Amino acid sequence: MNKGTQDDSFVTISPSFQLPIIITILSFMLLFLNIGIWPTIVSASFSFFLLLQSFTLRIQISKTDFIVLQLGKEIRRFPFKNWISWKLFLPGLPGIFYFREKASPHLLPILFNPSQLKNELLDKVGDLEIKKS
Repeated sequence: MNKGTQDDSFVTISPSFQLPIIITILSFMLLFLNIGIWPTIVSASFSFFLLLQSFTLRIQISKTDFIVLQLGKEIRRFPFKNWISWKLFLPGLPGIFYFREKASPHLLPILFNPSQLKNELLDKVGDLEIKKS
């Protein structure tokens, strides 16, 4: 646990480089499909972007907020009091993190440790998780 500036303890979620690495491998496999080089270039560029985001973005979770930092500077804060629901889609692949606030829905690629993220969310807003039907 780290100590926040407002005497509010928070947890920083560890980064995960799985998604960018998987997309990079799949990008280069496109070369063998004989569909041209452009799909490989586009896909590899996207994977590089995700890899860069994996290095620069961090998620912190406090008792009351989901906080997004870039290079150590807070860029967005999502108070849990505004959340309606959340779900991790395909966290083992890795997949997508979805959460809905009163104002809007959000979809984020899972660039963070999915089990640590899920455990923290279950602890803070577990009652809002969308369960399997």
